[in-house]
Amino acid sequence: MQYLTTPAETNPDPATFRNRAMAVGLSRAALDPDPVMQFQRWYQDAIETRLPEPNAMAIATVDASGQPSLRTVLLKLFDADGFVFFTNYESRKAREIAANDQVALLFPWVALARQVEVRGRAARIPATESLRYFLTRPRGSRIGAWSSPQSQVIKSRALLEQKVAEVQRRFAEGEVPLPDFWGGYRVIPHSVEFWQGRDSRLHDRFRYHRGADGAWQIERLAP
Repeated sequence: MQYLTTPAETNPDPATFRNRAMAVGLSRAALDPDPVMQFQRWYQDAIETRLPEPNAMAIATVDASGQPSLRTVLLKLFDADGFVFFTNYESRKAREIAANDQVALLFPWVALARQVEVRGRAARIPATESLRYFLTRPRGSRIGAWSSPQSQVIKSRALLEQKVAEVQRRFAEGEVPLPDFWGGYRVIPHSVEFWQGRDSRLHDRFRYHRGADGAWQIERLAP
């Protein structure tokens, strides 16, 4: 398992790339049969143009009453099995996923006139995978995971900083372990849409979805 990194080489700046991509557009023939491989192509374009935080994605969840919520998180891994992010398992998003595991992700690469929407089911990854990633994080981030009661009301920042100091003392002599309330989710897609901006609002949109036989099917959507 390899987590996302930024390459040293660069392509044209975002504005130049955007103009070229809008002129060329997106055709059915140019698409990879696998949406994850197609995402890999576009993600590579995003990081090579030095787009700020290309792995930033919005994730939409819905609570038990049907109320939606939305926030930005960072994609840390994607592979044939899905798209992985990490969070506090006691956070609002985690509680909402427990009530309804159907979620949507959006990668808004506006500077490139592109976006990708992923719809699917969110499932916790094994603790061994969460630990593998957790140990790659800076020590301060690991301390932060222990210190913040994510999504809960707190009276002041001072109390949060006090908790950080307590955790630092607690783990002063060794490694910061993985909290049992923190880990990853994998979003297993059943639909992935690629949107390429074009002039005069005649954008190119293609949606991958699972057919009855489980194979990916591709269809063009009106802009």
